[in-house]
Amino acid sequence: MNTQEKLDYARVAEAIEYIRENFKQQPTLEDIAAKVCLSPAHFQRLFTAWAGVSPKKFLQYISIEYAKEVLKESTLLDVAFETGLSGTSRLHDLFIHIEGMTPGEYKNGGEHLTINYNFAETPFGTMLVAATPKGICHMAFADQPAEALLALKERFPHAYYVQKADGIQQKALLILTQDWSKPGEIRLHLKGTDFQLKVWETLLKIPLGQLTTYGDIASTLNNPNASRAVGSAIGNNPVAFLIPCHRVIRSSGELGGYHWGLNRKATILGWEAGWKDVD
Repeated sequence: MNTQEKLDYARVAEAIEYIRENFKQQPTLEDIAAKVCLSPAHFQRLFTAWAGVSPKKFLQYISIEYAKEVLKESTLLDVAFETGLSGTSRLHDLFIHIEGMTPGEYKNGGEHLTINYNFAETPFGTMLVAATPKGICHMAFADQPAEALLALKERFPHAYYVQKADGIQQKALLILTQDWSKPGEIRLHLKGTDFQLKVWETLLKIPLGQLTTYGDIASTLNNPNASRAVGSAIGNNPVAFLIPCHRVIRSSGELGGYHWGLNRKATILGWEAGWKDVD
C-alpha cells in the first residue's frame, strides 16, 4: 500500500466512522465529504472505488434496520450448512479447512513449531499473518505492530519465529483483495479447545454479505443456552477476516463487539455487502 493508498484508506475509514456514528441522522453526501475535507464529487469517486458502492448505499448497509432485514431473510445457518461457501459469492472457489493442533502442540505452547510471520497491507489496515508448515495459525490487524507480534508470541511462547513471507500467507491474503479468482484451498492450523474449534468452523459457513447472531450459532451447535460461551469463543478467534467473526452481530441488529474495533467491523461489513451486490 503506497502513501496515496494509505491516505485514501484513512479518509475512507474516517468517513465510515462518521457514517457509523451518525447513520440515524442519515447524513448527506455533502455532510460526509465535508467531514473528510473533500469535495462531494471527489469523495464519491474515492469512496465508490474503495467500497464498490456509493456512500449512500453503504449508509444503508450499516444501519440497524438493514441488519435486521438481512437476519430475517432466511434461517441463515441452515442455508449456510447446505451450501458451505458455494453459491453466487465471489468466494465460491475458496475452501477453508481447520486442523486443530495436537494435544502436545496445544499444551507445550508451540514447542518444535516453526512459525513464519510477516506484516501485510490490506484494505482495512496493516495485518500480521503467521503460518506453520501446516497452515495459517494467526491473522490479526496490527495497528500497533510490536504489540500485535507480542500477542502472537504469547499464544505460542515456545515456537521458533522467522520473519518472512511464504506461500501459505500469500494464498490466505488473496481473500483480502478484490480479485478472488480461485485462490484454492486454505488450511488453518489452530490452537483451541474442541468447543472453540466448532464455533470457528461454524463461522466459516456464513456466506459473504450475510449476518448471523450469537444465539443462532449456539442453536446450530445444539446448545441454545451457550450464547455467552459462543461469544467468548468468537472473541478468541485467532484468524481475523478469514474466519469471519465480523459477520456475527446482536439479534437487535447492533454490531456487538469486535476484537479489532467496531469501526473496522462496520467497514468490513459494508465492503463485503457492496462486493456481494456486484456479483
